[in-house]
Amino acid sequence: MINETFNIEHLEKKLNIIFNSKDLLLEALTHSSYINQHKENNHNERLEFLGDSVLQICISEYLYKNYPDKSEGELTRLRSLIVCENSLYEISISLELGKYLRMSKGEELTGGRDRISILADSVEAVIAAIYLDKGIEKAKKFIISNFRDIIGRAINNQIILDYKTRLQEVIQQKGETLISYKLLRFEGPPHRRKFYTEVVIDNTVRGEGSGYSKKESEQNAAKDALDNLEVIYE
Repeated sequence: MINETFNIEHLEKKLNIIFNSKDLLLEALTHSSYINQHKENNHNERLEFLGDSVLQICISEYLYKNYPDKSEGELTRLRSLIVCENSLYEISISLELGKYLRMSKGEELTGGRDRISILADSVEAVIAAIYLDKGIEKAKKFIISNFRDIIGRAINNQIILDYKTRLQEVIQQKGETLISYKLLRFEGPPHRRKFYTEVVIDNTVRGEGSGYSKKESEQNAAKDALDNLEVIYE
Protein backbone atom coordinates (compact mmCIF):
# COMPACT_ATOMS: atom_id res chain seq x y z
CA MET A 1 0.00 0.00 0.00
CA ILE A 2 1.31 3.43 -0.97
CA ASN A 3 2.09 5.76 1.92
CA GLU A 4 0.27 8.83 0.58
CA THR A 5 1.31 11.05 3.49
CA PHE A 6 4.96 10.35 2.77
CA ASN A 7 4.42 10.95 -0.96
CA ILE A 8 2.76 14.30 -0.31
CA GLU A 9 5.58 15.46 1.95
CA HIS A 10 8.18 14.29 -0.54
CA LEU A 11 6.47 16.14 -3.39
CA GLU A 12 6.13 19.29 -1.29
CA LYS A 13 9.91 19.36 -1.01
CA LYS A 14 10.22 19.11 -4.79
CA LEU A 15 7.68 21.89 -5.26
CA ASN A 16 9.28 23.93 -2.47
CA ILE A 17 5.81 24.57 -1.10
CA ILE A 18 4.21 23.35 2.14
CA PHE A 19 0.47 23.17 1.64
CA ASN A 20 -2.00 24.27 4.26
CA SER A 21 -4.47 21.82 2.72
CA LYS A 22 -2.82 18.49 1.98
CA ASP A 23 -6.15 17.27 0.62
CA LEU A 24 -6.03 19.94 -2.08
CA LEU A 25 -2.66 18.71 -3.34
CA LEU A 26 -3.87 15.12 -3.11
CA GLU A 27 -6.87 16.03 -5.26
CA ALA A 28 -4.52 17.57 -7.84
CA LEU A 29 -2.74 14.21 -8.04
CA THR A 30 -5.90 12.13 -8.41
CA HIS A 31 -6.75 10.91 -11.92
CA SER A 32 -10.41 10.37 -12.75
CA SER A 33 -9.87 6.61 -13.08
CA TYR A 34 -8.93 6.38 -9.39
CA ILE A 35 -12.36 7.29 -8.04
CA ASN A 36 -13.95 4.39 -9.88
CA GLN A 37 -12.09 1.98 -7.60
CA HIS A 38 -12.16 4.00 -4.38
CA LYS A 39 -14.82 5.69 -2.31
CA GLU A 40 -13.87 9.22 -3.29
CA ASN A 41 -15.66 11.89 -5.28
CA ASN A 42 -12.94 14.35 -6.23
CA HIS A 43 -10.43 14.03 -9.03
CA ASN A 44 -8.25 16.65 -10.66
CA GLU A 45 -10.19 17.65 -13.78
CA ARG A 46 -11.77 20.77 -12.26
CA LEU A 47 -8.36 21.81 -10.95
CA GLU A 48 -6.93 21.32 -14.44
CA PHE A 49 -9.51 23.77 -15.76
CA LEU A 50 -8.56 26.40 -13.20
CA GLY A 51 -4.84 25.75 -13.50
CA ASP A 52 -4.91 26.35 -17.23
CA SER A 53 -6.34 29.84 -16.67
CA VAL A 54 -3.85 30.66 -13.91
CA LEU A 55 -0.98 29.52 -16.11
CA GLN A 56 -2.23 31.55 -19.07
CA ILE A 57 -2.56 34.81 -17.12
CA CYS A 58 0.81 34.43 -15.36
CA ILE A 59 2.70 33.71 -18.57
CA SER A 60 0.81 36.49 -20.38
CA GLU A 61 1.69 39.01 -17.66
CA TYR A 62 5.33 37.92 -17.63
CA LEU A 63 5.69 38.28 -21.40
CA TYR A 64 3.86 41.61 -21.41
CA LYS A 65 6.08 43.11 -18.71
CA ASN A 66 9.41 41.69 -19.84
CA TYR A 67 9.14 42.02 -23.61
CA PRO A 68 7.68 45.49 -24.35
CA ASP A 69 9.06 45.34 -27.90
CA LYS A 70 6.86 42.39 -28.83
CA SER A 71 3.58 42.97 -30.68
CA GLU A 72 0.28 41.42 -29.64
CA GLY A 73 0.69 38.80 -32.35
CA GLU A 74 4.22 37.94 -31.26
CA LEU A 75 3.16 37.69 -27.62
CA THR A 76 0.31 35.37 -28.58
CA ARG A 77 2.65 33.15 -30.59
CA LEU A 78 5.17 32.97 -27.75
CA ARG A 79 2.49 32.13 -25.21
CA SER A 80 1.18 29.31 -27.40
CA LEU A 81 4.68 27.81 -27.53
CA ILE A 82 5.18 28.12 -23.78
CA VAL A 83 1.71 27.07 -22.62
CA CYS A 84 1.33 23.84 -24.56
CA GLU A 85 1.05 20.19 -23.68
CA ASN A 86 4.64 19.45 -24.61
CA SER A 87 5.91 22.12 -22.22
CA LEU A 88 3.64 20.93 -19.43
CA TYR A 89 4.82 17.38 -20.02
CA GLU A 90 8.42 18.55 -19.76
CA ILE A 91 7.68 20.22 -16.41
CA SER A 92 5.95 17.10 -15.13
CA ILE A 93 9.00 15.00 -15.99
CA SER A 94 11.32 17.41 -14.17
CA LEU A 95 9.09 17.19 -11.08
CA GLU A 96 8.59 13.42 -11.47
CA LEU A 97 4.85 13.89 -11.04
CA GLY A 98 4.07 10.53 -12.59
CA LYS A 99 5.16 8.58 -9.55
CA TYR A 100 2.92 10.64 -7.25
CA LEU A 101 -0.31 10.29 -9.24
CA ARG A 102 -3.22 8.26 -7.95
CA MET A 103 -4.90 6.25 -10.71
CA SER A 104 -6.64 2.95 -11.26
CA LYS A 105 -4.62 -0.24 -11.67
CA GLY A 106 -5.96 -0.54 -15.20
CA GLU A 107 -4.80 2.96 -16.11
CA GLU A 108 -1.40 2.31 -14.59
CA LEU A 109 -0.99 -1.00 -16.42
CA THR A 110 -1.70 0.69 -19.75
CA GLY A 111 1.04 3.27 -19.21
CA GLY A 112 -0.92 6.01 -17.49
CA ARG A 113 2.00 7.20 -15.38
CA ASP A 114 3.93 7.98 -18.54
CA ARG A 115 1.07 9.27 -20.69
CA ILE A 116 1.76 12.75 -22.00
CA SER A 117 -1.77 14.09 -21.61
CA ILE A 118 -2.17 12.83 -18.03
CA LEU A 119 1.18 14.23 -16.93
CA ALA A 120 0.56 17.57 -18.63
CA ASP A 121 -2.87 17.86 -17.03
CA SER A 122 -1.42 17.08 -13.61
CA VAL A 123 0.87 20.12 -13.84
CA GLU A 124 -2.14 22.37 -14.44
CA ALA A 125 -3.94 20.76 -11.49
CA VAL A 126 -0.94 21.32 -9.20
CA ILE A 127 -0.76 24.97 -10.33
CA ALA A 128 -4.43 25.40 -9.41
CA ALA A 129 -3.84 23.77 -6.03
CA ILE A 130 -0.99 26.19 -5.33
CA TYR A 131 -3.14 29.12 -6.40
CA LEU A 132 -6.06 28.09 -4.16
CA ASP A 133 -3.85 27.26 -1.19
CA LYS A 134 -1.25 30.04 -1.41
CA GLY A 135 -2.62 32.72 -3.72
CA ILE A 136 -1.69 34.15 -7.10
CA GLU A 137 1.76 35.47 -6.17
CA LYS A 138 2.98 32.08 -4.97
CA ALA A 139 1.48 30.42 -8.04
CA LYS A 140 3.18 33.00 -10.27
CA LYS A 141 6.54 32.41 -8.59
CA PHE A 142 6.19 28.66 -9.06
CA ILE A 143 5.22 29.03 -12.73
CA ILE A 144 8.00 31.42 -13.71
CA SER A 145 10.60 29.42 -11.81
CA ASN A 146 9.65 26.18 -13.57
CA PHE A 147 8.95 27.63 -17.01
CA ARG A 148 11.96 29.95 -17.18
CA ASP A 149 13.99 27.67 -19.45
CA ILE A 150 11.01 27.04 -21.74
CA ILE A 151 10.33 30.78 -21.94
CA GLY A 152 13.95 31.37 -22.93
CA ARG A 153 13.79 28.75 -25.67
CA ALA A 154 10.55 30.21 -27.00
CA ILE A 155 12.08 33.70 -27.15
CA ASN A 156 15.11 32.30 -29.00
CA ASN A 157 12.95 30.35 -31.47
CA GLN A 158 14.26 27.04 -30.19
CA ILE A 159 10.89 25.33 -29.69
CA ILE A 160 9.48 23.24 -32.51
CA LEU A 161 6.09 21.58 -32.12
CA ASP A 162 7.03 18.08 -33.27
CA TYR A 163 3.75 16.25 -33.71
CA LYS A 164 5.39 13.32 -35.50
CA THR A 165 7.56 12.49 -32.49
CA ARG A 166 4.58 12.96 -30.21
CA LEU A 167 2.46 10.56 -32.28
CA GLN A 168 5.26 8.00 -32.23
CA GLU A 169 5.38 8.17 -28.43
CA VAL A 170 1.62 7.74 -28.15
CA ILE A 171 1.36 4.68 -30.36
CA GLN A 172 4.36 3.04 -28.70
CA GLN A 173 2.62 3.36 -25.35
CA LYS A 174 -0.22 1.27 -26.77
CA GLY A 175 1.99 -1.37 -28.32
CA GLU A 176 1.34 -0.34 -31.91
CA THR A 177 4.44 -0.06 -34.03
CA LEU A 178 3.58 0.31 -37.71
CA ILE A 179 3.35 3.97 -38.67
CA SER A 180 3.94 5.49 -42.09
CA TYR A 181 3.33 8.71 -43.99
CA LYS A 182 2.00 8.61 -47.55
CA LEU A 183 2.12 11.55 -49.93
CA LEU A 184 -1.32 11.64 -51.55
CA ARG A 185 -0.79 14.42 -54.06
CA PHE A 186 0.62 17.88 -54.59
CA GLU A 187 -0.71 20.86 -56.44
CA GLY A 188 0.26 24.37 -57.44
CA PRO A 189 3.28 25.91 -59.18
CA PRO A 190 6.80 24.80 -58.20
CA HIS A 191 7.43 27.95 -56.16
CA ARG A 192 4.18 27.50 -54.20
CA ARG A 193 3.52 23.77 -54.22
CA LYS A 194 1.10 22.36 -51.65
CA PHE A 195 1.46 18.80 -50.42
CA TYR A 196 -1.22 16.48 -49.02
CA THR A 197 -0.22 13.60 -46.75
CA GLU A 198 -1.96 10.86 -44.77
CA VAL A 199 -0.59 8.98 -41.78
CA VAL A 200 -1.28 5.26 -41.50
CA ILE A 201 -1.08 3.39 -38.20
CA ASP A 202 -1.31 -0.42 -38.29
CA ASN A 203 -2.78 -0.30 -41.80
CA THR A 204 -5.48 2.21 -40.85
CA VAL A 205 -5.54 5.85 -41.96
CA ARG A 206 -5.61 7.95 -38.79
CA GLY A 207 -5.00 11.47 -40.05
CA GLU A 208 -4.49 13.77 -43.01
CA GLY A 209 -2.66 17.04 -43.39
CA SER A 210 -1.43 19.55 -45.89
CA GLY A 211 1.38 22.08 -46.09
CA TYR A 212 3.77 23.91 -48.34
CA SER A 213 6.48 21.34 -47.77
CA LYS A 214 6.40 17.57 -47.30
CA LYS A 215 7.63 18.02 -43.73
CA GLU A 216 4.85 20.48 -42.88
CA SER A 217 2.18 18.25 -44.40
CA GLU A 218 3.46 15.26 -42.41
CA GLN A 219 3.48 17.28 -39.19
CA ASN A 220 -0.11 18.38 -39.81
CA ALA A 221 -1.14 14.82 -40.61
CA ALA A 222 0.41 13.68 -37.32
CA LYS A 223 -1.44 16.45 -35.47
CA ASP A 224 -4.71 15.38 -37.08
CA ALA A 225 -4.03 11.78 -36.05
CA LEU A 226 -3.40 12.83 -32.45
CA ASP A 227 -6.69 14.73 -32.43
CA ASN A 228 -8.56 11.77 -33.92
CA LEU A 229 -6.97 9.29 -31.51
CA GLU A 230 -7.82 11.37 -28.43
CA VAL A 231 -10.94 9.35 -27.58
CA ILE A 232 -9.11 6.08 -28.11
CA TYR A 233 -6.02 6.91 -26.07
CA GLU A 234 -7.32 9.15 -23.33
